[in-house]
Amino acid sequence: MTKRTAAKYKLDRRMGENIWGRAKSPVNRREYGPGQHGQRRKNKLSDFGTQLRAKQKLKGYYGDLTEKQFRRIYAEAERVKGDTGENLIGLLERRLDAVVYRSKFVPTIFAARQFVNHGHVQVNGQRVNIASYRVKEGDVISVRDKSRQLAIVLEAVGLAERDVPDYIEVDTNKLTATFVRTPTLGDVPYAVVMEPNLVVEFYAQN
Repeated sequence: MTKRTAAKYKLDRRMGENIWGRAKSPVNRREYGPGQHGQRRKNKLSDFGTQLRAKQKLKGYYGDLTEKQFRRIYAEAERVKGDTGENLIGLLERRLDAVVYRSKFVPTIFAARQFVNHGHVQVNGQRVNIASYRVKEGDVISVRDKSRQLAIVLEAVGLAERDVPDYIEVDTNKLTATFVRTPTLGDVPYAVVMEPNLVVEFYAQN
């Protein structure tokens, strides 16, 4: 279901963290970065480096969004009233592929994007095949009847490595999810520490 197989774990290796909390992550075996010089990359980061790393980690977490996509979301978060970092997290979590992933309909965020793109998902009974579609509070997301017996869905529902967050209500029997509310940073079950405040600093200075 996903274009990237082993490649998606390069982010884990580069960051030295198990970004998605998956048992298969190479960080569980090797903490150093990828490549022949990976074991020597232990230099202390500058402020710019720390901010860039925070941006790359957050951007990569959501399926390795392009810089153009991520910057557009950031610009919207900046325009909305309130804390820009919190707004950024809320907008990212309202992406349809993120909701499909959080609902445990598929095992990875990469699979979620393709699952949506291939037309397996409905929003309020209407098929939506745009991964970046912005879900609203109260929207009901469901797996199409024809797609419910796909191996990838059956595998994901049984995964024990993550739980469904409380801002999404899921009926695992019907494979439907209701997006209850837009989460704050503290609500989102990241496997590692995310620092959207550093992302805000990065864009403010660059």
